[in-house]
This record gives sequence, C-alpha cells and structure tokens, in this order.
Amino acid sequence: MNIGQTIAGIEWLERIFLLPDTRPLSASDLAAANRRHDEAQISSPWFRLWQRYGVCYRPEAPVIRIPEADS
Repeated sequence: MNIGQTIAGIEWLERIFLLPDTRPLSASDLAAANRRHDEAQISSPWFRLWQRYGVCYRPEAPVIRIPEADS
C-alpha cells in the first residue's frame, strides 16, 4: 500500500467535496429542505404564527389546522 498515493487520493476527494453542487434541485430535494427547515424552526413562536396564518409558497396544498376545543 502506497501511503503517498493514499494521501493524494484523500486530498483529491476533499477538493471534489469542496466544489458546489450545481445540479438542479428536484421536487423531493425541495420538500426535504422544507421539512428540515420546519423542524429546525418549530420552537420559534414567530415561525408557528407564520406556519398557522402566513403565506406559504410551497407547492403542497394548504392544510387548515383547527385547534381542538377544551371540553
């Protein structure tokens, strides 16, 4: 096993992974990004207000959430 060749291979991979990904995003990529964003922001009261009453530009159909009334 050639250590120099192994190190060169690792450095090559590091350079490759530093390059930006120029592929266009697919619908599933956007949906996953939206889910990750929502999960990261869910603790924010402002985000919850936006999520409940705000304007949403996502392609999914809007969902109306009616809070359950206390009995």
